[in-house]
Amino acid sequence: IFSFCIYYNLLRSSCSVHVHNLQDAVFMVFSINNEKLSYTPALICSEAFSVFLKKHCPVVAERFCPTPWCWGGRLQTLVCALLKSRPPVSYRNELIRTTDGGQISLDWVDNHTSETYPDSGVRPTVLILPGLTGNSQQPYVLHAVSQATRRGYRCVVFNNRGVGGEELLTPVTYCAANTADLEQVVQHVKGLYPQAPVLGAGVSLGGMILLNYLARKRTESGMVAGITISVAWDALKSSDSMEEPLNWLLFNKHLTNGLRQKVTRHRKILEKVVDVDYVLKARTIREFDERFTSHVFGYKSCVDYYRDASPAKKLPHTAVPILCLNAADDPFSPQSTFPVSIVQTLPNVALLLTAHGGHIAFLQGLFPRGESYMERLFGQFVQAVFEHPKDIERACGIAKDEPSQQHSDGGEKPSRDVNSQ
Repeated sequence: IFSFCIYYNLLRSSCSVHVHNLQDAVFMVFSINNEKLSYTPALICSEAFSVFLKKHCPVVAERFCPTPWCWGGRLQTLVCALLKSRPPVSYRNELIRTTDGGQISLDWVDNHTSETYPDSGVRPTVLILPGLTGNSQQPYVLHAVSQATRRGYRCVVFNNRGVGGEELLTPVTYCAANTADLEQVVQHVKGLYPQAPVLGAGVSLGGMILLNYLARKRTESGMVAGITISVAWDALKSSDSMEEPLNWLLFNKHLTNGLRQKVTRHRKILEKVVDVDYVLKARTIREFDERFTSHVFGYKSCVDYYRDASPAKKLPHTAVPILCLNAADDPFSPQSTFPVSIVQTLPNVALLLTAHGGHIAFLQGLFPRGESYMERLFGQFVQAVFEHPKDIERACGIAKDEPSQQHSDGGEKPSRDVNSQ
């Protein structure tokens, strides 16, 4: 507000264009800042993958114009959390049992009305993994579902244990390093639709889980590709950043409260394995992970857990095409941790970096409530993967002897121009 008032007074006193009212000032400020902030994000990947992305996912080569009055990663993150719209989505819930006696809540959008894929047996599936305390109701998840279903695809949201409204049946929750639940979910989805390709989409902590899974399973992941948004590449340095005074006040404190609330909700079963009262005194995510997560998942310390959870150095073990979006001003993921040098050596991983965008935000436009850069990128990449499977395999140096999962004749399905939607 202070910055805008300065602009307004400057425009009235010195601009050659007459500024008669507040509305004129708003659009003048918008134009000035668009010119200053507009730039093309950095795309780090192999030449072949770059050519594929620029052809089938053109947003990667477009200029990114962040919301002009929303400067800095912290403000982008906060404004997105407060103002982002929530597209209407109707889910079908399914509870599946895990091998250890627990249960996982899956929220499906079957998309039975898909004109592009009327046969549910081959309808491509987007498997979405939300962030640290998120579930299928988060605005970024709802927007992702909207992007995928409008293109004819099916979606399923993998809610981490205890956050999807279901009861914990065992004293086990989730962490960024443990991929057992994701493996079981993928097996379940592939068991229901063995001929339908699956793409994994992970946001923040969900992206860490996805990358750790893809590195662990390599060619046996059951997925044709992955996309991550705002991943924390180094959990230790991410914690350091989140414990800076302002970041703690704006973000860390809120997320820690969310984690404590979930422990309180499932107190009866969790007190079998941890001192719940001690856990509830945690003031930061790191303290919570030291007192709870590390203990539940058998780590000697939080440091050991964070080292195991950090996905950057595991990228060379992945075997499917992966697109990763990060902002340099993300308070959750310091720019110094971005695995640029690692990605430069890999044929199958692309790192798309913006100077601005915050954490799971990437807001554009004067009133950034609807579709933004992040959603457009997601929709275009998902479509590129599902509609051009052979092209992306060649671009990423992935050799497959068997026919494409979604087109048994081995050919490419004619693409549909929905990138502008």
